[in-house]
Amino acid sequence: MKTFQKPLTADEEKLYLRKYLEGDPEAKNILIERNLRLVAHIVKKYQGIEEDPEDLISIGTIGLIKAVSTFNPAKNNRLAAYASKCVENEILMHLRSRKKCSREVSLYEPIGTDKDGNEIRLLDIMESDLEDAVEKYSLEQDIRLLYRLMRTELTSQEFQILKMRYGFFGEPEETQKVIAGKLGISRSYVSRIEKNAVEKLRRYFQRELPLLKNS
Repeated sequence: MKTFQKPLTADEEKLYLRKYLEGDPEAKNILIERNLRLVAHIVKKYQGIEEDPEDLISIGTIGLIKAVSTFNPAKNNRLAAYASKCVENEILMHLRSRKKCSREVSLYEPIGTDKDGNEIRLLDIMESDLEDAVEKYSLEQDIRLLYRLMRTELTSQEFQILKMRYGFFGEPEETQKVIAGKLGISRSYVSRIEKNAVEKLRRYFQRELPLLKNS
């Protein structure tokens, strides 16, 4: 990580806050620049996750800018304490969004239609028990196709990781971190394998489903 300027003293902070509230834009820049070390300190808490520290610093800096823009000296003692919460919140919102999107981006895309013309999503099949899905969604044909493709088109590692990740075949659903630990590989590698396997299934499913329905 880059080297950041030293934090402001309490007196310096009061001075630049007063100047900023009086309309000095340069004072705002100084308040932000001299608190970037705080952002870097908070980012260190998230070491080991699948995020570039520089990206997290950029995200955290957005929180810092919001903190400087909304800080009220009459209600808060020090900017650093208030900014810490804003930076943390910005990073957490980003991580929650990434976690949600990483699993939904492929799973929510349509992979075909049923006999009534309704869209079929991979998620509808992957997160449903075989018998329950047949009863609730009448997707028996599609589910059996997906299960066959999993066994025939995925590598053994892809098959194993998807089983563990999504709880297939009675397996408990696990996080990427847990799977990485069990398999002795990195979490980022698990993520890549999972993403590639889902995309592979989606491509094969789109190719095989029309053939199956026209047969």
